Amino acid sequence: MKVAVVGTGYVGLVAGTCFADSGNDVICVDNDAKKVRALRSGRIPIYEPGLQELVQRNSHGGRLHFTTDLAEAVKKSEIIFLAVGTPPKKDGSADLSAVFGVAEGIARLMDGYRIIVTKSTVPVGTADEVRARMKRVTKQPFDVVSNPEFMKEGAALDDFLKPERVIVGTESGRAAEQMRELYAPFMRTGAAFLVMDNRSAEMSKYASNAMLAARISFMNEVANICERVGADVQQVRRAVGLDSRIGPRFLFPGVGYGGSCFPKDVQALGATARAAGYTPRMIDSIEAVNEAQKRVLFEKVEAYYQGKLKGRMFAVWGLAFKPQTDDMREAPSIVVINALLKAGARVRAYDPVAMHTARGVLGDRITYSRTPYAVLKDADALILITEWNEFRNPDFERMARLLKARVIFDGRNQYELEEMRERGFTYLSIGRPAVVPGAAR
Repeated sequence: MKVAVVGTGYVGLVAGTCFADSGNDVICVDNDAKKVRALRSGRIPIYEPGLQELVQRNSHGGRLHFTTDLAEAVKKSEIIFLAVGTPPKKDGSADLSAVFGVAEGIARLMDGYRIIVTKSTVPVGTADEVRARMKRVTKQPFDVVSNPEFMKEGAALDDFLKPERVIVGTESGRAAEQMRELYAPFMRTGAAFLVMDNRSAEMSKYASNAMLAARISFMNEVANICERVGADVQQVRRAVGLDSRIGPRFLFPGVGYGGSCFPKDVQALGATARAAGYTPRMIDSIEAVNEAQKRVLFEKVEAYYQGKLKGRMFAVWGLAFKPQTDDMREAPSIVVINALLKAGARVRAYDPVAMHTARGVLGDRITYSRTPYAVLKDADALILITEWNEFRNPDFERMARLLKARVIFDGRNQYELEEMRERGFTYLSIGRPAVVPGAAR
């Protein structure tokens, strides 16, 4: 099939590349000429395991093309995906100006029937508005389909190539069948292909992300209670997750969620509810708990040093909002580091892949090291923020020699309490008893 994808950000680039890898002829469009030149040479603007190799393979195979020319893409394609940004406005609602602008541009360029697919995460009612705006511009036939994405950064290729479900919002039998044909190569393992109305499809994405965010915020609240009553949230989490009605996923306490999806989508769902005359009390609480949780690790540091942070050096492991990505959007590390700097502390940081993007956010206010151990030298303590695999089994004796004192603040509960106790570390984590050498158990 002949497919166009407008927008080569995270969603658009992954979708376009995966469609090309299943044999389709795909044109990816972006108005950033510099980015298009880089993509044509096989260089991608994001970090996603395996994506660069897939882009290069399909480009060399002649199935994947990159252009700034929307007219070329519209002329050559049957199905056109909109994967442009929908950033939050000040009130939390999604800014849809790019979506509407591209849709109207496509309408002016069409010379026959096209299927227009909203792949970006958009509020309920967006497909109806896209349809209305396009009808004002063109008399050519078209259908508007809602096709929300469910990709996790760091595992996007697997999520797209082996989906749990594909949701298609449309009332057009013709569009539904063409979408079914397009996705057929990815459905061979029995994944569900759900056809529903546009508004239900749009709502499904927001509801899914809000539910996952709710689990994270709920478990973080439980962790905070555990600390105050002397319970261990790791034991509680395991017990709760064994209930088949609940399950174990997204029950890991920590320093809060970040990234481009959960914060934006929870806010947008809240804004959608308020616009419809409903007060979303639980949705608002999810976001409030998460924002507070981002400060918990700093508060532990501040309490341990009794507020005397000025001049102290802290080593930070992990800057990206999660492992397997270089994405710094809404990353908890930003909140923790900014609080440390405001208190007069110094920060030296390491992340396996997010150093470049971190510099764009934090600049030269902190220093960066090329290895996880280099950041530890003469630091007062280690603060672990992102749970990269390489931090799971470090050389603790080497760490002890490099640090001024054996002190670790762990925002992801990576280490066992008993091991930290045996190694003589002061160890403060999330929702678990503090380990302090010499203290009674």
